[in-house]
Amino acid sequence: MFTGIVEEIGEVTAVAPSGDGVRLTVRAPKAVSDAAHGDSISVSGVCLTVVDHDEEGFTADVMRQTLDMSTLAGVAPGRRVNLERATAAHGRLGGHIVQGHVDGSGDVIDVRPGAEWRVLRISLPSDLAPLVVDKGSIAVDGVSLTVSAVSAPHDPAPWFEVSLIPETLEATTLGDRAAGDRVNLETDILARHVRRLLAFTPTDPAGASASAPNEGGSR
Repeated sequence: MFTGIVEEIGEVTAVAPSGDGVRLTVRAPKAVSDAAHGDSISVSGVCLTVVDHDEEGFTADVMRQTLDMSTLAGVAPGRRVNLERATAAHGRLGGHIVQGHVDGSGDVIDVRPGAEWRVLRISLPSDLAPLVVDKGSIAVDGVSLTVSAVSAPHDPAPWFEVSLIPETLEATTLGDRAAGDRVNLETDILARHVRRLLAFTPTDPAGASASAPNEGGSR
């Protein structure tokens, strides 16, 4: 589990085919300072497992499904990535609960600069739109952010906005994002659980009431 608080910006240094996926090597001196084989590291929001490492970085395998779901598809040496080690059980939850299981990706539609901040409007896949709420949490390229605006429920082209403070612009790759860039999205795990639970909730009022016990017991 992660919290969406980026620890360092790393750089992809090598990409090699591995079956129907790829094997990535990432320069990440801080992330590997206490790394061990099998540890989890979030790479721009994607949870990857360390299969090899040295003092400068680590190597991880990325399977086809992950490539299909994330911006790691077509990744090449030189790409800057957000890095976060898995959170310790005794650590502070500075952001929100982030699993590193990307739901999909969106495109940066617009970047609006402010006096000391920047607002990003990002497209949202229609199946994810119900899971994103104003003032709720979302992870964008592995960064825990608060949604500052969201499209209307029936908008045919859903979107959401996040407002980035100077620290976020400096400490993550989001400071480099421009209109047209693609970013990884992970919605709030609580929202995903609620949607799943509702899928099993009876929609027929008669059926729901029939299964409930009579008030006051049987007579």
